[in-house]
Amino acid sequence: MSETSESEMHPVRFAHTVSGAGRLLPSASRWNSIELDFNLHPGTSDGYDSLPSRFSKSIDFNLTISDKTFFRRCVYVLIFVVVLVPVMVLLVHFMTHKKEIDEKSKDLMLALSRALLFFDAQKSGHLRQNSTINFRGNSAYTVTLLSWTVVEYQQKYADAGELDHIKDIIKWGSDYLLKLFIPPNSSSDSAILYSQVGGSGNGTNQENDLSCWQRPEDMSYPRPVSICDDTATDLVGEIVAGMSAASLVFSGNKEYSRKLVQTAVDLFNLATRQDPSHTPGIYTENDACGGQARDFYKSSSYIDELVWGGTWLFFATGNSTYLKYATDNFAAAEEEELLSDKGIFYWNNKLTANAILLTRIRYFIDLGYPYEDSLSTNRTACSCVRGLVLLKPNAGAPLHSAVFSVETLQAFAMSQVYYILGDNPMKISYMVGYGDRYPTHVHHRGSSIPWDRKQHSCSEGSAYLNSKGENPNKLVGAMVGGPENNDVFLDGRDKPLFTEPSISSNAGLVAALIALLDPPNNSADSDSAHLGIDKMGIFKNVHLT
Repeated sequence: MSETSESEMHPVRFAHTVSGAGRLLPSASRWNSIELDFNLHPGTSDGYDSLPSRFSKSIDFNLTISDKTFFRRCVYVLIFVVVLVPVMVLLVHFMTHKKEIDEKSKDLMLALSRALLFFDAQKSGHLRQNSTINFRGNSAYTVTLLSWTVVEYQQKYADAGELDHIKDIIKWGSDYLLKLFIPPNSSSDSAILYSQVGGSGNGTNQENDLSCWQRPEDMSYPRPVSICDDTATDLVGEIVAGMSAASLVFSGNKEYSRKLVQTAVDLFNLATRQDPSHTPGIYTENDACGGQARDFYKSSSYIDELVWGGTWLFFATGNSTYLKYATDNFAAAEEEELLSDKGIFYWNNKLTANAILLTRIRYFIDLGYPYEDSLSTNRTACSCVRGLVLLKPNAGAPLHSAVFSVETLQAFAMSQVYYILGDNPMKISYMVGYGDRYPTHVHHRGSSIPWDRKQHSCSEGSAYLNSKGENPNKLVGAMVGGPENNDVFLDGRDKPLFTEPSISSNAGLVAALIALLDPPNNSADSDSAHLGIDKMGIFKNVHLT
């Protein structure tokens, strides 16, 4: 039999510890090492205690606790430190996180305040004493969208101190909408609907809104009024939606709210009446009605606007007849939807937003899931290199659509809003007056010509249009068109696709900002799971039978 070492005559258990043992047991390694035994545990009588050491040297220490009270104190201190350190780490983490949330909330609140100021800059007419600036652009779509935000986020606006402000903006628009419609009377068999003031001249040599760059108060050239009737069906649907939504905002003012609703009902009933002599149509296909707008805002359909108007009229009145019209015609509206518009909510397509409104009615009525396809992903969307989603990449002013894509994921929505506010490769805020760097050559007449109490002619205005200098009047809160899909932005007044703002796109930005704004801790909605949204406010006029 071959010679073997003493250690190989005993079975060796390869483990790190054995219960009752006061020293490390042999491991699989066989390098020279030193065993330290502090004899903290009494010796054992089991078989493992007699195992030979696998270490090359062995040193024994005898430790004795002479003061048990002091020992316990040390143990308590050690436990306290072990517990305190993780608690402090977690506390610092959450406090930092809360500070970041608070700072973001402040950022969004400031952005919201700025965005609303932009609408003040579009007012005109006979101004009240509290009005700040003199000029206006009006849009039924804008009134509808802004009203929707107040219906669902009224408490948030109140917490931000902006409720009266936003309601004043909406009323300015809804007052204008009321003036657009003259119902038929004994002297006229047809209704009158005004669609536009001013135009592009349509090839004439006369000065017009397209050829002449002037401040609104300097305009002296003829500005024709475009007149329609109730066959301008898409325009009718949009105006009906605007007045119906605004009536919910002003429900506390019974007389005014009732006037909005009644006008909306009369207009909708005229446009949807079953009469062989009545032919619904698209307003831009009629020269007298929408010829001046055709080259800039060409409507593609009218059914989605009627469905949109019918849906809002249902919420304003509680009359299920309008709900039935909306649900019965929704599929027909989908058939006319442009492929490039699928999944996009903007002035020419209401189906995605309308689907959201109709699915909310499932609180009361089980409609199944008839609008699921309308909420599917847009097939033509693409992204900028650094994350901005362009829903219509081949169209101008990408930000004007981007802000409407905020219904699904809050984190995604936040990334889009913060891209607009400056978190982008250009390190520029696309909202004028927000942040350290923002567009200074905004394509806007009133902003680009100095307020010097002099009347500037069209030719003088053109010099300001083509000037390389910054705008003398800062259009605070205006969101401009935005970058190309390679994140490049050109800040030029003569490049309107990059630098022109619009009230419709800024209404979408306001909607995104108020939706993402966290309510303060002392808000009536601060502890609600819905983060400030009034889930039932839109149903205030809907009564179960």
